[in-house]
Amino acid sequence: MYTLTAENVVEMGTATKSNEAPLTAGTAEGKRLLVTAGLPEIGTSPDPTASEPSAMSTPLPEFLDSWLAGHEDEIVAVRRHIHANPRLSRQEHDTADYVARKLRESGLKPQLIPDGTGLTCDIGDGERVIGIRADMDALPIQDPKGVPYRSTVDGVCHACGHDAHTAIVLGVGRVLAELSSRGELPGRFRLIFQPSEEQFPSGAPTMIKHGALTDVAAVFAFHCDAQFPTGQIGIRNGPLTAACDVLEVRMRGRGGHTSRPHLTTDLINAMGRVIVDMPALVSRRLDPRHAVAIVFGAVQAGEAANAIPQEAVARATVRMQGRETWQAVPDLVQEVTRSVARTAGVECEIDYRRGVPPVVNDRIASAMFAGATAAALGEQAVAEAPMSMGGEDFAYYLEQVPGAMARLGVGRPGVDCDIHQAHFDIDEAALAHGVRVMVHTALAAAASPAF
Repeated sequence: MYTLTAENVVEMGTATKSNEAPLTAGTAEGKRLLVTAGLPEIGTSPDPTASEPSAMSTPLPEFLDSWLAGHEDEIVAVRRHIHANPRLSRQEHDTADYVARKLRESGLKPQLIPDGTGLTCDIGDGERVIGIRADMDALPIQDPKGVPYRSTVDGVCHACGHDAHTAIVLGVGRVLAELSSRGELPGRFRLIFQPSEEQFPSGAPTMIKHGALTDVAAVFAFHCDAQFPTGQIGIRNGPLTAACDVLEVRMRGRGGHTSRPHLTTDLINAMGRVIVDMPALVSRRLDPRHAVAIVFGAVQAGEAANAIPQEAVARATVRMQGRETWQAVPDLVQEVTRSVARTAGVECEIDYRRGVPPVVNDRIASAMFAGATAAALGEQAVAEAPMSMGGEDFAYYLEQVPGAMARLGVGRPGVDCDIHQAHFDIDEAALAHGVRVMVHTALAAAASPAF
């Protein structure tokens, strides 16, 4: 796997947002923006309104070694509690209450959003805020694992790693709280625990509506990735995930006996043409450099082998790279779908629902993530993350402020199991790695003039 450093991560992908111009490493300003393996001095703050912390009495790596030696088991226990008690999207009240209770035990003051499914928590002082986000919802998947922390909720499972995200950000909050109590925290930080990443409408806009990004200068997040071994962090500048929408095609017509299809509206034939022909035709109407993946995951039509049904329904996800393509695709998909249906002799109803825009990592934030990873785990831990066609509502935060999402390696030796699979589990050693890297990243961002 290609290993990169903070110096070359800024050359990857596409320049984004305020960083449209290439960074010039040969200039003094360019050197300021590149993050090296060492952190900026914690004892200085770019925010003149923030209280001036004293220099750390213990270097950060050694401080984290000591803190994790005493608290890593507690982070694992938090993850296992959430894994055993999963909640579906918009039902995360128990999880949010549990996280809030843990934060209060550390002397913090979490704020629940009005419906009680998400919360934020500020730590430290200053007008300029660094955000750290976790998602808390689970998936409607049965948990078959023979582990002590197996899901106790029938048909619901943390098969995407959101339990790990939540445990890590909670751990980060506890570290920052301890630094704050010692007078060694350079600014203000906001923990963001959101609901409903897995379902539309997603939870990121809800959190933003209730002030999660107020005064935030930059925001960071992890996503578990079993394709990376534990101890590696996948970084990517520019597009990281695809935009993702949902399409439903519904057809109705005159059913009848399969021996006389000419006297019916053959919905099975018509729907089959849409499923096969429409994705190919849409791709031919777009620039081939801008990939679109239309994949049907559900089809319902009829019961009997000798009866043509009166109704057929098919549902698909529509995934694409780039915001311009995301804007153009809905009208094109609907136009082509209706055209194909008409050639089959039927009319159809189309419900095209917007999902999430693409996650586009900020150039400087990506470099900062890489440098912080090198500082926390060593340069060998920094790897290049591939572009994914998955969707992630962290994109909504990045449309408002600079930031980046990184892939947290959670792969277990000899185990081949991806996210959204029933047997998905993580190497729990990744939790401590996540805390280390995110603390380094947040402190580097707070001490940097780049945001």
